[in-house]
Amino acid sequence: QVQLVESGGGLVQPGGSLRLSCGASGFLFSNVAMKWYRQAPGKERELVASISSTGRFTNYVDAVKGRFTISRDNAQKTVYLQMNSLKPEDTAVYYCNVLLRTNYWGQGTQVTVSS
Repeated sequence: QVQLVESGGGLVQPGGSLRLSCGASGFLFSNVAMKWYRQAPGKERELVASISSTGRFTNYVDAVKGRFTISRDNAQKTVYLQMNSLKPEDTAVYYCNVLLRTNYWGQGTQVTVSS
């Protein structure tokens, strides 16, 4: 079955960095685009970044452009989200996502940006 397992969240001070990882299994990882979403308390889940199957094409929500980088390692079946210059408004639960016949989600990893 499809599984997505996120890791790498935590508490970081404003201006700090974190690297999220999402390990995938149960589907042909190298054939599909992958996405990172986030959901802050009281807000809807929003798309943060996406990456094409080969990694050649990436897209970001305006709020994270220039600070976050999505990447993938198809041999390791892992997608990453490097987050730099973190701000308090980046605080959220971050989810890995893949759309196959339906949407699949990981369990999420909490990112808290606070001094």
